[in-house]
Formats: sequence, C-alpha cells, structure tokens
Amino acid sequence: MVKVLISDKLSPLAKEIFEKRGIITDQITGLSADELLKIIPKYDGLAIRSATKVSPKLLAAATKLKVVGRAGIGVDNVNVKEATTRGVVVMNTPFGNSITTAEHAIAMMFSIARQIPSANASTHAGKWEKSRYMGVELTSKTLGIIGCGNIGSIVAERAIGLKMKVIAFDPFLTQDRADEIGVEKVALDDILERSDFISLHTPLTDTTRGILSTDAFNKMQPHVRIINCARGGLIDEEALKIALDEGKVAAAALDVYSVEPAKECILFGYDNVVVTPHLGASTNEAQVNVAVQVAEQMADFLLEGGVTNALNMPSLTSEESVRLNPYIELVKDLGTFAGQLCENTVQSIQIEFKGDVTELNLRPLTSIIVESLLSPIMDCVNMVNALSVAKEREIEVIESKNEAAGDYNSLITIKVTTKKGEHSVSGTLFADKKPRIVEVEGIRLEAELTKNMIFAVNNDQPGFIGSLGTILGDNNLNIATFNLGRHEEGGEALVLVAVDASASSDVIAYIKKLPQVKRVRALSF
Repeated sequence: MVKVLISDKLSPLAKEIFEKRGIITDQITGLSADELLKIIPKYDGLAIRSATKVSPKLLAAATKLKVVGRAGIGVDNVNVKEATTRGVVVMNTPFGNSITTAEHAIAMMFSIARQIPSANASTHAGKWEKSRYMGVELTSKTLGIIGCGNIGSIVAERAIGLKMKVIAFDPFLTQDRADEIGVEKVALDDILERSDFISLHTPLTDTTRGILSTDAFNKMQPHVRIINCARGGLIDEEALKIALDEGKVAAAALDVYSVEPAKECILFGYDNVVVTPHLGASTNEAQVNVAVQVAEQMADFLLEGGVTNALNMPSLTSEESVRLNPYIELVKDLGTFAGQLCENTVQSIQIEFKGDVTELNLRPLTSIIVESLLSPIMDCVNMVNALSVAKEREIEVIESKNEAAGDYNSLITIKVTTKKGEHSVSGTLFADKKPRIVEVEGIRLEAELTKNMIFAVNNDQPGFIGSLGTILGDNNLNIATFNLGRHEEGGEALVLVAVDASASSDVIAYIKKLPQVKRVRALSF
C-alpha cells in the first residue's frame, strides 16, 4: 500500500484527498528531526509546508520516499539537489497563493496611501489627530510594477480597477501580453522615474538582488511609495532607510525582509513604514488551495506517474536516466550561461543537438535548457512547466537535431534571439564526461564553468588583459582560469575568467570603463 506522511499543518482537505484516492495517510505535526528520522522509512510521500526540514540526512533515511510535496512556493527547507540524486521528485504549488499575495500588496498600498496603521494606533490611544494623517488618492496615480508575471499581473488588474495608471518592467513581458492586461511595458529606469507607487513582484536572483539600491532611489521622483510583498533581498534596506530619512521615499510597506524571521530591522520604528510578518500567503483560502493542490499532485504521481510542478527531474525510465545524466549538467550550464547573456526580451530559443546526443530522449534536455535560461529572471519556472511558460510568454522554442558529429562526438548549441540581437553558446562533453563550453557568440574557446565568472566582449587590442588583471588584483579577486578567443587579429574577442569570489557591481563597472570593452557581465553557476 502507498503511504504518505503530512508532517506540517495543512488543511484537513489534503488528508481527505489522499484517503479518497486510496492512499494511507498519517498527519503528525510537531515532530523533532530525530522523531521524523525514525518514522520516515515507512512512507512513499511526504507533504510539508515550511516547518519540516528535508535534509540530506532525512533523505538518506527515507528509503521508500518517492516524492516530497511542498504546499507553497518556496523550497528553501528542501535539499532539492540531494533529493534529485536519490531519485525523489520535489513538487511545489506555485500558483495556489497568487491572488492572496496580490491582494496583500494592494492592501499594503492602501495602508501607506492613507497612513492607516499609524492613524489606527493614534485613535486607539485616545487621540484625535485628524489633521496629522493627510493621505493621498490612488486614482490617477502611476503604479510601477517590477515583475509582471502571475502575481504582478493580478496586482496590475486590481490597480487598473482602482483607476491607476500601470506601467510594468519585466524582461519576459511581451507587448501582446502587456496589451492584454492593460499595462504599459517600459524599461526599469522608466519605472523608477515615473512611478508614484512601486510594487515588487519578481523572484530573488543574482540579477534582481538589490534591484532597489541607492542608485535606483536617486532616480525616483520625490515622495514615491514602495511596496514589497515578494522577496526581502530585492531592496537594499540601508539605502531605503536613507531615502526615508531624506524624504525621498514618502512611505514603504514591507512584508518580506533580507533576514527572516525579522525580529530586528533598521526599518522598524518608522511611522511611515508599514510592516507585516510575511503574510502574503496567509489567508484561509490560500492555505486550502495549496493543500488541495499538493495532495492532488502527489496522488497523481504516486498512483499514475503524472508529474506537475516538479522542481527537479521530469519522469524518465531508469535506462533513459542513466544515459541522460552526463548531459544534464551540461545543458543546465548552457541554459544558465545563455540566460545571463540576455539583457532584453527573449523572442526565441533555438536548440541544436548534433552527433551522438541525438540518439537520446531530447525532450527532458530541452525542458532543462529552457528552465535554466528563464529561471534567473522568472519565478515559478521548472523543468516540467518551462515549455508551457515559454509558450505563454510567446517565446518560440525551436529544437533541431543533426546526427552528423562534426568536430565533436556530441555538440549542443543554444541561440537566443532578443529584440536587440542574438546570443549563442555551445558545449560538449569531453572524455571525462565533464561539461565544456566550446563556443560563445560565434567565437571558439574551451572552458569549464565554475561558480563565479566574468565574461567580456572586447576589441582585440594590446593592454586589455593586463588592465583586466590589474582591476581584479586591486579588488582581491583571484583568477582561477583565464580563457580567450577571437574572430581574427585586431577584431572582436572575448574573455571568460573564473574567479574565486563573486565580482561586485563596482568591479564590473571598472571593467566596463576600459576602452577596449564592449560588453561585460558577472556570471554565476
């Protein structure tokens, strides 16, 4: 018999769904790590929220476990890499609390527009400070949305209903989609310069971390109001504090923080800062939705093999999995690399498989490439839904194969077309089965990808390498490997440098100022 353990507090409907499908279900909450270790070997499935920690130790003990279902979006409490290694599917429910989170953002916007929390506290204290709490109307104000995906588009819809002018920045927002939801598609600087209110709805990635920085606040118009119900690290909290102190920001509403639980924060204590303890998904309806969804998804997988919202591997036969495994790391690297090269709206993704790899089941590899390419900028993308997300965003995905081997036994090439041009990257597996990048932007080179890298396109002129090395040395960035390529002497060249630590935005800015440099980016793998 199939058995599932619900180890966190979920709606009773989850247990009902499992049992109606014939799955034996135990709901035991509040278990210590040791208690959970003792009983987990009995279960085929584990349904959780955020309290249960699915660690490598727990996964090692879970000898029967086939699936972990997270009722909610975040899986910070699940070691997805270890789960994948052990063949355990990890699922989440990325859309179950979208409306709830969007409504919380709207509620927070009202709160700072009319200073409701402070006025409430004052009135409860027996004061009648009517003249102190002068608010602003939302009607006719401009709301700038950073990240117009599932939640952001709901916020936009609600704001338009309030007669607000809505502008949106999202690298993957197409013009047709913007027209459909009634927003004006703009650049990030337009959001900063034109908005009366700014609401954040983007995932936290290396690209979006600190997207509201000192530089961003300096570009905003006076008396702007900020709402963040997405991820804490999107805002530089020290920069926000300064902007509040200087009067640049009239008010802020925060549901998320750089460190959580946020028992202390430099923004606490401000009358014009409304704070809530990460309540975005905290409604009865949302809790029911995610519980029902996770139970249905897990039951489908355990009983029928169906996979929905999986975060690691799509369904494969054991034979296919063994043959595909060496290529999985390669295509993840290629997709991540290609995604970080793009600075504009993606229009199409062309994937070409050549040589021996064409004998394999290519569908999972294509899904992994698209997921890796889109996930640095988009929330809720995984290997299973990547192609449908791309289709929804009108991104054309073209897969082709050529059985002729060419220079390599197998070669995988990704070409990404954006509004401003095309980017390409190619890779292969060498005899040691380690991934290698063999061509970038049409220029040949050979490189292993490491955690922290710097990529630059430059004019092939004397002195560039020395100047680059000096900048890295002056900033205590040790070079691990240095890879070069060029079209021809004196023409366009590129450099891919592996460094021992992440390059800061200041370091990238210094490199960008070198006269030979045409383009430079810090990469993370």
